[in-house]
Amino acid sequence: MPQILQARDVDLEQLQEEFGLVHLREQKLFAEGSIELPSLTATEMKLLDEVNEEFSYLSTKDALEPIVKMVVLSPLLRIAGFFRPPFKITAEKKVEIVTEDEGLIVRGLIDLLVFYNQIWVVTIEAKRAAYSLKVAFPQVLTYMLASSTSQPIVSGLVTNGSEFRFIQLHKSETPTYVMSDLLSIDRGDDLYRVAQILKYLGQQIS
Repeated sequence: MPQILQARDVDLEQLQEEFGLVHLREQKLFAEGSIELPSLTATEMKLLDEVNEEFSYLSTKDALEPIVKMVVLSPLLRIAGFFRPPFKITAEKKVEIVTEDEGLIVRGLIDLLVFYNQIWVVTIEAKRAAYSLKVAFPQVLTYMLASSTSQPIVSGLVTNGSEFRFIQLHKSETPTYVMSDLLSIDRGDDLYRVAQILKYLGQQIS
């Protein structure tokens, strides 16, 4: 009988052992020096400045996941154009991934999924503001591995509201992934960069 795990209980070592996942540590993500990111309008930058101020205030009160989504993710997704056609958004989407010998089944829920005709654009796993992003990496990678898209590349974003990290999965016989540098809402123009990368992802299929 196959072993069944919840996605939240899976770690990176299990994904490496069971699904052959490989982390390409030296390889740069698509958006770090290899492409020109789209620019932001003055209105969009003003909105992001307001997001920064609002989150800074709310984070002193230990912002929970719903607040992170409402204050931070919603404006970012709006700037990226993900609230308009042809994109679709769903939350709490059930996924399942099975190893070749069916020795392990991983089940879980995607926190937030943006997609277009089953081409996944970005999976987003929001965690409590006090949590390290590392706790969400295996969960998001599990969801990305389970995607049914025929596209060879799936992109994801992990955030706790104050920090962000993009993940790009190359789906193949031996799946590999690369990660962006850590971006922080408290550092320089990092929030602008997050919005620009999301905009870039949206423009690839719009």
